[in-house]
Amino acid sequence: MPDTAPRTAGGPSRRISDIYASAAARGKQVLSFEIFPPRGELSDENARTVARELAPLQPDFISVTHSAGGSGSDGLSYNATNQVSSLIQDEFGVPSMAHLTCINTTREDLEHAVADMHARGIVNVLAVRGDVSSSSKPGEFSLAKDLIAYLKGEGFCVGAAAYPEGHIDCDDPKVNIEHLKAKQDAGADFFVTQLFFTNSLFYRFREDALAAGITVPISCGVMPFMSKKQVQRMVFMCAASLPAPIVKLLAKYEDDKESLLQAGIDYAAAQLVDLAAHGVDGLHVYTMNRPQVAAVVKQRLKAAEAVRG
Repeated sequence: MPDTAPRTAGGPSRRISDIYASAAARGKQVLSFEIFPPRGELSDENARTVARELAPLQPDFISVTHSAGGSGSDGLSYNATNQVSSLIQDEFGVPSMAHLTCINTTREDLEHAVADMHARGIVNVLAVRGDVSSSSKPGEFSLAKDLIAYLKGEGFCVGAAAYPEGHIDCDDPKVNIEHLKAKQDAGADFFVTQLFFTNSLFYRFREDALAAGITVPISCGVMPFMSKKQVQRMVFMCAASLPAPIVKLLAKYEDDKESLLQAGIDYAAAQLVDLAAHGVDGLHVYTMNRPQVAAVVKQRLKAAEAVRG
């Protein structure tokens, strides 16, 4: 069951691995939110506004993406992420997790990023490869597992990405699980999944992961669809399949922006309630920088838990 009872953040530098362990010991689930710096930049004022509205919802942690593009190609794109992450934990007392990618990034870039995180008191990092493009350049850290091992050596609590439907560059489900195991072996403390719209796909993925020896927690990443354009972009970027109910909702509300947004939030909330009822390790909400999305989710989870008793 999700932990919907009031709780304190437990300190801004609390390691997320400890948060998962504490929740599991109490028979609860970790609830986390994700925000992103639009176009690589989220002003302090806007970041405070979003964080100020998310903090009272008492998430176990808030995740901050590496930037809109996530390329890291300028060697400095971690700055916005780290600034927002430190703001969340320092001003609002909520543990944060900064994303860090390794594609197109030199060892010197990573050393600067790590030094900056240490200086800001950031202890939780999500290590991902990043998107590969025709302009991508080979680097010393070409795979997420390499970055995971490096960050573990630097003393961080490290999360990694999981792909219930497989990575867009990986067609073989067996190889997908092998990559997951390699990340755990490299030191990943927990996983956060890519978005998915069909829970049965995650349940099958969880069974395969357990069979392969995955023992660290896996949080389920869920994103509400907000427009037809957004869904199309996510499908092509993440290789997430669209179930018939969503296709029908997109057709029904294609010309009604507000109704489509509400339908997307309702669908995501129903997904999360079902996942909670199936005892997943954690629930991770891609809020799209909209605190109202997180608020609805928290309310629905609390109501569902009350009904289950």
